[in-house]
Amino acid sequence: MSTIDERIEGWKPRTRVGRMVQEGRISSIDEIFMEGLKIREPEIVDILLPNLKEEVININLVQRQTDAGEKSRFKVVVAVGNEDGYVGLGSGKARQVRMAIEKASLNARLNIIPVRRGCGSWECGCGKPHSLPFRVRGKCGGVEVELIPGPRGLGLVAGEVAKIILRLAGIKDCWTRSYGPTRTVPSFAYAVFDALKNTYRMVIPSDWVG
Repeated sequence: MSTIDERIEGWKPRTRVGRMVQEGRISSIDEIFMEGLKIREPEIVDILLPNLKEEVININLVQRQTDAGEKSRFKVVVAVGNEDGYVGLGSGKARQVRMAIEKASLNARLNIIPVRRGCGSWECGCGKPHSLPFRVRGKCGGVEVELIPGPRGLGLVAGEVAKIILRLAGIKDCWTRSYGPTRTVPSFAYAVFDALKNTYRMVIPSDWVG
Protein backbone atom coordinates (compact mmCIF):
# COMPACT_ATOMS: atom_id res chain seq x y z
CA MET A 1 0.00 0.00 0.00
CA SER A 2 1.37 3.44 -0.94
CA THR A 3 1.80 6.33 1.48
CA ILE A 4 -1.13 8.13 -0.17
CA ASP A 5 -3.42 5.09 0.20
CA GLU A 6 -2.43 4.77 3.87
CA ARG A 7 -3.11 8.46 4.42
CA ILE A 8 -6.58 8.23 2.85
CA GLU A 9 -7.46 5.02 4.73
CA GLY A 10 -6.64 6.51 8.12
CA TRP A 11 -8.16 9.91 7.34
CA LYS A 12 -10.64 11.45 9.75
CA PRO A 13 -11.90 14.70 8.17
CA ARG A 14 -11.63 17.82 10.32
CA THR A 15 -13.49 20.20 7.97
CA ARG A 16 -16.98 20.33 6.47
CA VAL A 17 -15.57 20.02 2.94
CA GLY A 18 -13.53 17.00 4.01
CA ARG A 19 -16.61 15.29 5.45
CA MET A 20 -18.61 16.03 2.28
CA VAL A 21 -15.86 14.47 0.15
CA GLN A 22 -15.58 11.38 2.35
CA GLU A 23 -19.37 10.92 2.32
CA GLY A 24 -19.49 11.29 -1.48
CA ARG A 25 -21.52 14.51 -1.45
CA ILE A 26 -18.67 16.16 -3.36
CA SER A 27 -17.36 13.90 -6.11
CA SER A 28 -15.38 16.36 -8.26
CA ILE A 29 -12.72 18.92 -7.45
CA ASP A 30 -14.45 21.24 -9.94
CA GLU A 31 -17.36 21.48 -7.51
CA ILE A 32 -15.07 22.79 -4.78
CA PHE A 33 -13.78 25.66 -6.91
CA MET A 34 -17.17 26.44 -8.44
CA GLU A 35 -18.60 26.84 -4.92
CA GLY A 36 -15.59 28.89 -3.77
CA LEU A 37 -14.74 26.39 -1.02
CA LYS A 38 -11.33 26.10 0.64
CA ILE A 39 -9.18 22.97 0.60
CA ARG A 40 -7.67 22.62 4.07
CA GLU A 41 -6.87 18.90 4.02
CA PRO A 42 -4.52 17.27 1.45
CA GLU A 43 -6.55 14.04 1.50
CA ILE A 44 -9.34 15.90 -0.33
CA VAL A 45 -7.02 16.34 -3.31
CA ASP A 46 -5.74 12.76 -3.11
CA ILE A 47 -9.33 11.45 -3.36
CA LEU A 48 -10.60 13.80 -6.06
CA LEU A 49 -7.41 13.79 -8.16
CA PRO A 50 -6.17 10.18 -7.82
CA ASN A 51 -3.74 10.44 -10.75
CA LEU A 52 -1.78 13.32 -9.26
CA LYS A 53 1.91 13.43 -10.17
CA GLU A 54 4.60 15.25 -8.23
CA GLU A 55 8.07 16.61 -8.96
CA VAL A 56 10.74 18.06 -6.69
CA ILE A 57 11.58 21.53 -8.02
CA ASN A 58 14.34 22.60 -5.65
CA ILE A 59 16.25 21.49 -2.54
CA ASN A 60 18.21 24.00 -0.46
CA LEU A 61 20.22 23.60 2.72
CA VAL A 62 19.29 26.43 5.08
CA GLN A 63 21.59 27.17 8.01
CA ARG A 64 20.59 29.28 10.99
CA GLN A 65 22.72 30.41 13.91
CA THR A 66 21.11 29.90 17.33
CA ASP A 67 22.29 30.10 20.95
CA ALA A 68 22.82 26.34 20.87
CA GLY A 69 24.94 26.57 17.72
CA GLU A 70 24.30 26.30 14.00
CA LYS A 71 21.14 24.49 12.93
CA SER A 72 20.75 23.09 9.41
CA ARG A 73 17.45 22.33 7.71
CA PHE A 74 16.47 21.44 4.19
CA LYS A 75 13.98 23.60 2.34
CA VAL A 76 12.21 21.87 -0.54
CA VAL A 77 9.82 23.09 -3.25
CA VAL A 78 7.49 20.50 -4.81
CA ALA A 79 5.02 20.80 -7.69
CA VAL A 80 2.00 18.52 -8.11
CA GLY A 81 -0.47 18.26 -10.98
CA ASN A 82 -2.75 15.93 -12.93
CA GLU A 83 -1.45 17.15 -16.34
CA ASP A 84 -5.04 18.06 -17.14
CA GLY A 85 -5.85 21.51 -15.76
CA TYR A 86 -4.84 21.30 -12.09
CA VAL A 87 -1.48 22.20 -10.52
CA GLY A 88 -0.15 23.03 -7.07
CA LEU A 89 3.12 24.33 -5.66
CA GLY A 90 4.31 24.04 -2.08
CA SER A 91 7.34 24.23 0.17
CA GLY A 92 8.47 22.44 3.31
CA LYS A 93 11.35 22.53 5.80
CA ALA A 94 12.82 19.71 7.87
CA ARG A 95 16.11 18.34 9.12
CA GLN A 96 15.83 15.40 6.73
CA VAL A 97 15.34 15.73 2.97
CA ARG A 98 12.64 13.07 2.86
CA MET A 99 10.58 14.76 5.57
CA ALA A 100 10.97 18.15 3.86
CA ILE A 101 9.75 16.64 0.58
CA GLU A 102 6.70 15.13 2.31
CA LYS A 103 5.85 18.48 3.93
CA ALA A 104 6.23 20.32 0.61
CA SER A 105 4.11 17.71 -1.16
CA LEU A 106 1.26 18.13 1.35
CA ASN A 107 1.55 21.92 1.13
CA ALA A 108 1.38 21.75 -2.68
CA ARG A 109 -1.89 19.83 -2.45
CA LEU A 110 -3.38 22.54 -0.23
CA ASN A 111 -2.33 25.12 -2.85
CA ILE A 112 -3.83 23.29 -5.84
CA ILE A 113 -5.46 25.57 -8.43
CA PRO A 114 -7.45 25.15 -11.65
CA VAL A 115 -5.70 26.37 -14.81
CA ARG A 116 -7.66 27.73 -17.75
CA ARG A 117 -6.35 26.29 -21.00
CA GLY A 118 -7.13 27.14 -24.60
CA CYS A 119 -5.70 27.98 -27.98
CA GLY A 120 -4.82 31.67 -27.77
CA SER A 121 -2.16 31.71 -30.51
CA TRP A 122 -3.01 33.61 -33.68
CA GLU A 123 -0.78 31.15 -35.55
CA CYS A 124 -2.94 28.17 -34.64
CA GLY A 125 -6.65 28.59 -34.01
CA CYS A 126 -7.31 24.84 -33.64
CA GLY A 127 -9.61 25.51 -30.69
CA LYS A 128 -8.15 22.70 -28.57
CA PRO A 129 -6.92 23.27 -24.98
CA HIS A 130 -3.24 22.62 -25.66
CA SER A 131 -1.97 26.06 -24.62
CA LEU A 132 -3.24 29.19 -22.85
CA PRO A 133 -6.25 31.27 -23.92
CA PHE A 134 -4.28 34.54 -23.59
CA ARG A 135 -1.04 35.96 -22.25
CA VAL A 136 -0.63 35.96 -18.50
CA ARG A 137 1.96 37.36 -16.13
CA GLY A 138 3.01 36.30 -12.68
CA LYS A 139 5.35 37.70 -10.06
CA CYS A 140 7.19 36.56 -6.96
CA GLY A 141 9.70 38.84 -5.25
CA GLY A 142 11.85 40.44 -7.94
CA VAL A 143 11.05 37.77 -10.54
CA GLU A 144 8.38 38.29 -13.18
CA VAL A 145 7.27 35.71 -15.74
CA GLU A 146 5.09 36.06 -18.83
CA LEU A 147 3.45 33.03 -20.45
CA ILE A 148 2.56 33.43 -24.12
CA PRO A 149 0.20 31.06 -26.02
CA GLY A 150 1.97 29.01 -28.70
CA PRO A 151 0.77 27.10 -31.78
CA ARG A 152 0.17 23.37 -31.58
CA GLY A 153 3.39 21.38 -31.89
CA LEU A 154 5.62 24.16 -30.58
CA GLY A 155 6.27 22.48 -27.21
CA LEU A 156 7.33 24.35 -24.10
CA VAL A 157 9.89 27.03 -24.87
CA ALA A 158 10.97 27.48 -21.27
CA GLY A 159 13.59 26.62 -18.67
CA GLU A 160 13.45 23.27 -16.89
CA VAL A 161 11.61 24.56 -13.79
CA ALA A 162 8.89 26.25 -15.86
CA LYS A 163 8.58 23.16 -18.08
CA ILE A 164 7.87 20.93 -15.08
CA ILE A 165 5.14 23.21 -13.70
CA LEU A 166 3.52 23.83 -17.09
CA ARG A 167 3.56 20.13 -17.98
CA LEU A 168 1.94 19.20 -14.66
CA ALA A 169 -0.73 21.84 -15.36
CA GLY A 170 -1.49 20.33 -18.78
CA ILE A 171 0.04 23.12 -20.88
CA LYS A 172 1.76 21.62 -23.93
CA ASP A 173 2.67 24.61 -26.11
CA CYS A 174 3.78 28.08 -25.02
CA TRP A 175 6.61 30.59 -24.93
CA THR A 176 7.90 32.13 -21.71
CA ARG A 177 9.62 35.41 -20.93
CA SER A 178 11.21 36.12 -17.60
CA TYR A 179 12.63 39.20 -15.90
CA GLY A 180 14.67 39.68 -12.74
CA PRO A 181 16.88 37.24 -10.79
CA THR A 182 15.53 34.08 -12.44
CA ARG A 183 18.33 31.94 -11.01
CA THR A 184 16.51 32.15 -7.69
CA VAL A 185 14.64 28.90 -8.35
CA PRO A 186 11.90 29.13 -5.67
CA SER A 187 10.95 32.69 -6.68
CA PHE A 188 10.95 31.75 -10.37
CA ALA A 189 8.78 28.69 -9.70
CA TYR A 190 6.26 30.73 -7.70
CA ALA A 191 6.20 33.41 -10.41
CA VAL A 192 5.22 30.75 -12.99
CA PHE A 193 2.60 29.43 -10.56
CA ASP A 194 1.25 32.95 -10.04
CA ALA A 195 0.92 33.39 -13.81
CA LEU A 196 -1.11 30.18 -14.04
CA LYS A 197 -3.36 31.45 -11.23
CA ASN A 198 -4.04 34.51 -13.37
CA THR A 199 -5.57 32.41 -16.17
CA TYR A 200 -8.81 32.77 -14.18
CA ARG A 201 -8.64 36.52 -13.64
CA MET A 202 -11.78 38.39 -14.64
CA VAL A 203 -10.22 41.21 -16.67
CA ILE A 204 -7.89 40.55 -19.60
CA PRO A 205 -5.72 43.51 -20.69
CA SER A 206 -6.32 44.01 -24.43
CA ASP A 207 -2.60 44.29 -25.24
CA TRP A 208 -1.99 40.75 -23.87
CA VAL A 209 -4.58 38.96 -26.03
CA GLY A 210 -3.06 36.54 -28.60
